[in-house]
Amino acid sequence: MAMTSNPGYDEEEVLVQEPNASVRILLTLNRPRRLNAISIKMASELTELFLAYDNDANAKLVIVKGNGSAFSAGGDIVTCARHLLNGNWRYGAKLAQLIYTLRYVIATNSKPQVSILNGIVMGGGAGVSTHGRFRVVTENTMFAMPEAVVGTFPDVGASYFLSRLPGFFAEYLGLTAARLDGPEMLALGLATTHFVPSTNLALLEEALVSKVGLRTSSTCDAAFISAIIDEYSQRPAPEETSACRKMHVIDKCFSHKTVEEILSALEEESKININGDDWLDSTIQSLKMASPMSLKITLRSIREGRTQGLGECLVRDYRMVCHVLQGKISKDFANGTRALLIERDGNPKWDPSKLELITDQMVEH
Repeated sequence: MAMTSNPGYDEEEVLVQEPNASVRILLTLNRPRRLNAISIKMASELTELFLAYDNDANAKLVIVKGNGSAFSAGGDIVTCARHLLNGNWRYGAKLAQLIYTLRYVIATNSKPQVSILNGIVMGGGAGVSTHGRFRVVTENTMFAMPEAVVGTFPDVGASYFLSRLPGFFAEYLGLTAARLDGPEMLALGLATTHFVPSTNLALLEEALVSKVGLRTSSTCDAAFISAIIDEYSQRPAPEETSACRKMHVIDKCFSHKTVEEILSALEEESKININGDDWLDSTIQSLKMASPMSLKITLRSIREGRTQGLGECLVRDYRMVCHVLQGKISKDFANGTRALLIERDGNPKWDPSKLELITDQMVEH
């Protein structure tokens, strides 16, 4: 089994295994100490690889996975934040441009892709996998879109794939940074087509490599690949405490027009529940801790995404992220990443500090 890396880079952030002429396995995110956060170098190389495979008549399947405990914790916003605090917002804009381009290349690629999400998958990590044809989760998978916590918004086309979820679950995930496990993702159809226990992953990879490698046709149809994964998959139900079992409350509260109304509806629901509800309490607390500006632009973004295609969402995301990085209306991203990821004092100073201080004109800008 040959292993190569792009010779233009000093470190192997993307490992490429070629077990046979028909299958490429990308150990995509080879930055385990950074939870495989996507760097400029990694995004560039992945884009080059996917474009090459799209034009390679011999490549029938691309398998993507991460090294270590994460598939990917998202874009490398720590490095981005360090540049931003030194006055360089364009570094973050460049990183976003490359990740969005990679996302679109994956979405429009003609070759089947199997993404194995065995571990943490957040933000840009979801962007690398959500538009591949097959997405496999395990009992180790943990998904979240935590951007509002650090002063930005769910990007990488999240307003497209989140807004296709049932009811108003998109608003719930985007505004609260709630975490989901593998069974919950499968139940929602969120970036997931199969659940495979982690103990079966090695067998699954071996089966994909051997069976696709023996395929004589120039293409490998989706039904053939799906049948292979089905042999190792299960359909576990979400736990009784799962947010998936709170759909009626989520739809009732998160369907409101504004963040203020959503928060008020949750608080009213909490008053009705005289015995207490840990889920409601944590949901309310999550909203109160997040950046008010991030909450407002996240809600607007998700609702626009329901009527837009992926390309439109990515273009809008890039425009929005450039404004967030420049901090002309709010410097919450710089403040949030400083407090939570760099100095880690856990005390971001949001400005504006309250939802009612943010006008529609500020959100529009």
